[in-house]
Amino acid sequence: MSIIPIIENTFFANGRYWGGLNSSLYRMGSFRAMKTGIESADLNMVWNEQPLIQDDLRFIEDIKINFQKSGLPFWCWVFPRGRSQVTSDILQAAEFTFIDSIPCMLADLSRPEPDTNNHGLRIVQVQNEETLGLWEKVSFAGFDFPPETQHQYHHFVGTFNLTTGSPQKFFLAYFNEQPVATSLLFLHENTAGIYFVTTLAEFRQKGIGLAITRSTMRAARQAGAQYATLQSSPDGLHVYRQAGFQEYCRVEVYGPCDA
Repeated sequence: MSIIPIIENTFFANGRYWGGLNSSLYRMGSFRAMKTGIESADLNMVWNEQPLIQDDLRFIEDIKINFQKSGLPFWCWVFPRGRSQVTSDILQAAEFTFIDSIPCMLADLSRPEPDTNNHGLRIVQVQNEETLGLWEKVSFAGFDFPPETQHQYHHFVGTFNLTTGSPQKFFLAYFNEQPVATSLLFLHENTAGIYFVTTLAEFRQKGIGLAITRSTMRAARQAGAQYATLQSSPDGLHVYRQAGFQEYCRVEVYGPCDA
């Protein structure tokens, strides 16, 4: 099986799942869109799972209006399967500007995992609302979201399902018994998507990000996943490579010029 479709399908499945949590997922033409309700462009997503056609120009205009009425910024994510000259022409005609080219990475979970010993570090799976509240605080601070979006973030996290059957699992790292890092695992078919990996600023450069990434990968393997995939920020690339991830493609991210 080709690696790139595994990466794409996991991202698409996660987007559909997040959109389903608050009933915000909708489809217009070749586009799908979802809103977390948080005023952060990278958490409100529009994507196409196939190359665009000319009729999609009117749909992207409708989507822009929809997000504007909601007061939410958004980005349009274009993966390899959705690229074409027509796709580029439509985004340009709709006055979208290129934001970034983000590495898409995958790790084979069947490969041996090195033994690590991080003194003072304890990583747990979130099992109750109290620990989820800690996960929320650490992830919000770790990603340095604007303070005024805290109520929006709280509402989004409040939609998360902690039951055993949920495809999402949450992990919280404690350093000397202080909560300092988070991750989110999303299970889809034989693959796991890893998201919301962050460490509080004052606890970085201690190997905690690598440790919680490996712990999340271990949980994915135990759940039966064969692969783990993620999209990496520049700061995370070195950590993810250490964890066994390789870059296989890039997703092009665009935003409306008038945002």
